[in-house]
Amino acid sequence: MDHDTVIILRRHGNLAGPRLVLGHGNGLAIDLYYPFWSLLTDEFDLVLYDLRNHGWNTVGKLREHNIPTLVRDHERIHEAIDRHYGNKPKIGVFHSVSALITLLSATSGSEFSACVLFDPPLCKPDDSYEKFDQAVMRVAAMARRRTDRFKSREVFAGFLPYLPVFERVVPGVFDLVARTTLREAAGGMEYVLRCPPEFEAQLVDYARAFAVLVDFEAFRCPTKVIGADPTLPYSYLPTMDLSNILTVDYDFIPEATHLLQLEQPQECVAAMREFIDPIIRE
Repeated sequence: MDHDTVIILRRHGNLAGPRLVLGHGNGLAIDLYYPFWSLLTDEFDLVLYDLRNHGWNTVGKLREHNIPTLVRDHERIHEAIDRHYGNKPKIGVFHSVSALITLLSATSGSEFSACVLFDPPLCKPDDSYEKFDQAVMRVAAMARRRTDRFKSREVFAGFLPYLPVFERVVPGVFDLVARTTLREAAGGMEYVLRCPPEFEAQLVDYARAFAVLVDFEAFRCPTKVIGADPTLPYSYLPTMDLSNILTVDYDFIPEATHLLQLEQPQECVAAMREFIDPIIRE
């Protein structure tokens, strides 16, 4: 990405199949979404990557961990995918902050034949903004208070069932969170979060300014937004109902929260495929 930042691309699945490019949410890692994307490996050519300062990537400078930098990364990543793996049509499949980054890119989605966006953190610049802003500040404060060091992965995994955000996830996710979002600390005596709490919190802070800037009218590829159930109490940020936007194919997964791909992976795949299958066949 720049002189001291490297983002690692990985490729899985059927290399001759239609290409899907997958991105993850703030503080997480794309390998955590294995319950979702493992259902696609027989048919699709999957390209995965972690955002800078997440997952497989090393931790860089806090001052460069912001939405504008991640938008620039997004554009370079998709050029690199074509360069390394060959230029063929790509469908973007992004969750949360990576979906917001995609919507804010100067390319306006022109690098994709379609996009599927899972529960992007969006807000209308009207009366709902105050509620959204309060939620953003609450989530950022919680991230900054988060413990970032643990004696073992097992200790960390044992703590997760008590967090509301993980109440509905499928079996095995607690261990998967520990394996994908922790790394061994120097000396090997404990484990630390791959994305430090201050980095996660700073990205949440940036959402306050950028969540209202999305213009679906300007987006240049067919787009489906699959949201969390807007009737449920939210455990992250409020889910915005996009059913009144004519340029977006919008749906939500009943009884699912922000981590919908880890809660109902089969239903998420079915909703995504209903949208992309006709595009692939064209």
